[in-house]
Amino acid sequence: MDDQQQRRSITTISTREVYRNPWMSVREDEIVHPDGTPGIYGYIQRADFVLVIPEENDGFHLVEEYRYPIRRRSWSFPQGSAKAPTRQDEARTELAEETGLRADDMRFLGRLDNSHGLSDQSMHVFVGTGLTAGETAREPTEQDMRQKWVSRAEFEQMILRGEVTDASSVAAYGLYRLRLGS
Repeated sequence: MDDQQQRRSITTISTREVYRNPWMSVREDEIVHPDGTPGIYGYIQRADFVLVIPEENDGFHLVEEYRYPIRRRSWSFPQGSAKAPTRQDEARTELAEETGLRADDMRFLGRLDNSHGLSDQSMHVFVGTGLTAGETAREPTEQDMRQKWVSRAEFEQMILRGEVTDASSVAAYGLYRLRLGS
């Protein structure tokens, strides 16, 4: 088996869009597995997004909002897909819109696949430091958003207690720990 066959173990025969709205599309592909077995694969196409870890005084600023798909409120790091010329500008915009905070430094930590078995979407993780408070500019869907600062130890306890269940935030924190240490 050559390198190309090893990288691509499934052959796409056809693809069709089965649903679309302004935020996403759902595709269904007719495929053939490496052993020749036919099948289908459905997946979601969504634009990439940014996630910002706003770090200050050995802790982080979090946001909490109602998340319709899970039917409950959820704590997370600020994240979204604001229109901006660069990912760093997008991260600065999302941070300011959701928290009112402006970062003197916005450092890129890495790109992670958001849900690689379900979607082609990636997240671009940044850590924002040198924070200055300002006014928020939340979207209509974010009007119920709350925010708070928590120490690093409290954030880790929130994960362990099941208060932070946003996989993107937990994965970003893992990347943060690996890149910047404890």
